[in-house]
Amino acid sequence: MKKICDMDMRELAAYVSTHLRKSGIEVVLTGGGCVSIYSENRYVSMDLDFIVQNFVKRSEMIKSLSQIGFHEDNKYFKHKDTQIIVEFPPGPLSIGNEPIRNIITVNTECGDLRMISPTESVKDRLAAFYFWNDLQCLEQSLLIARSNKIDIEEIRRWSLKEDEEKKFISFLERVKNISDKSSI
Repeated sequence: MKKICDMDMRELAAYVSTHLRKSGIEVVLTGGGCVSIYSENRYVSMDLDFIVQNFVKRSEMIKSLSQIGFHEDNKYFKHKDTQIIVEFPPGPLSIGNEPIRNIITVNTECGDLRMISPTESVKDRLAAFYFWNDLQCLEQSLLIARSNKIDIEEIRRWSLKEDEEKKFISFLERVKNISDKSSI
């Protein structure tokens, strides 16, 4: 097993996720950590956002993470051997008005990582663009699309349901220019 200081983001996320699962805590990675992984670090996040999928007391989370060297600092968990912090935003696991539909499992030498799919990650980033005009998140969605197969029809369906056709068309025009991997 690698030392924490030698783990990349994907490996650290898998290590933390696997340890939590062994403690009975089911989590799914979302947010910027997914963007970093899917963009092959063209976007760098310094935190891992896990959504807890089952009822767990905070004290159980603290106890489990302390077993692998993490300590609580406000709402974050930190480890002396990495700058990457771990956070548990409130659930449920959803984007806009819909629950997340597609969760994948990535196997690493450091454990198994459950995370939202590239398509769901694009939707997650587009939600910030749609609802708060966050242009950085639009760029992050394009980084994901550049390196991964995404389901454009699913993104279109969701965008229309969120009443964001105009911004979806803006995304679509930009994604067509950068990726032949997208299922357009």
